[in-house]
Amino acid sequence: MEFRRLGKSGLKVSEISLGSWLTYGGYVERENAVKSIQTAYGLGVNFFDTANVYEQGAAEVVVGETLRAFPRESYVLATKVFGKMGDGPNDQGLSRKHIMEQCHASLKRLGTDYVDLYYCHRFHPETPVEETLRALDDLVRQGKVLYVGVSMWTAAQMEEALAVADRYLLDRIVVNQPLYNMFEREIEKEIIPLGEKKGIGQVVYSPLAQGILTGKYASRDQIPGNSRASKLGADRLKLSDERLSQVQALGRIAEELGISVGQLALAWILRQNNVSSALVGASRPEQVEENVNASGIKLSADTLQAIEEILN
Repeated sequence: MEFRRLGKSGLKVSEISLGSWLTYGGYVERENAVKSIQTAYGLGVNFFDTANVYEQGAAEVVVGETLRAFPRESYVLATKVFGKMGDGPNDQGLSRKHIMEQCHASLKRLGTDYVDLYYCHRFHPETPVEETLRALDDLVRQGKVLYVGVSMWTAAQMEEALAVADRYLLDRIVVNQPLYNMFEREIEKEIIPLGEKKGIGQVVYSPLAQGILTGKYASRDQIPGNSRASKLGADRLKLSDERLSQVQALGRIAEELGISVGQLALAWILRQNNVSSALVGASRPEQVEENVNASGIKLSADTLQAIEEILN
């Protein structure tokens, strides 16, 4: 496993990280969830991601209980705040009240005194950015959060947050968690250039397009009813015959390199220096091992050109 800096911070995270969205505490059996986390740790993954809203806290419980078997200083733990956690008017968003209450609730579910990384899961237009950043800064000063990040914010929203943090000497965001894979490349326009300029690393989710880029689906009809891809839906994934044909062509490149198409897709993402880690999901330990083996794969200029010709 190779490691990268989280943005311009001094924190080192594994190139491949393990997430828990739509999996742990959800449709994946607890035994497989635990084994997947244990396998990832054993293979050198030191970066584990969850969120309070994943299965309404159940994912945090599974992740926290499993990681408790390992020395706390040996792994990086991330969770998030924003999503709806109750029926009250203050049970979602990025107000000071919600952030403080949910951070403490997450720490309790995770069974730890601090999280290494705390994300604002979405942007909240109803809350002043200064209020959000001051609450996060207080959590950092209290030692309950070590680093602050955002997820799915626009470049303009991140620039505003950086300006507010600099103006009031508040803790700065060091990481963004966006959608990024061979089919979804929107962040290349503004997000990655901003990240490179301001020192914000990208921890990208859905790097395998919810399994589509593993090459295991030859048609829309082959998506299992209990899979993550099925839960999102083929239309939301923009799963078309054209994309499936592209995956088949990518598979031929992967075969020539002696790797899987999923490993090719992950190595393609990690070509970006601004990407700190590719966040994968796994319902079985075997999937973890497959994904982890993508770390360290370097693609030649000719291979990257061939990939571009397929994708464009």
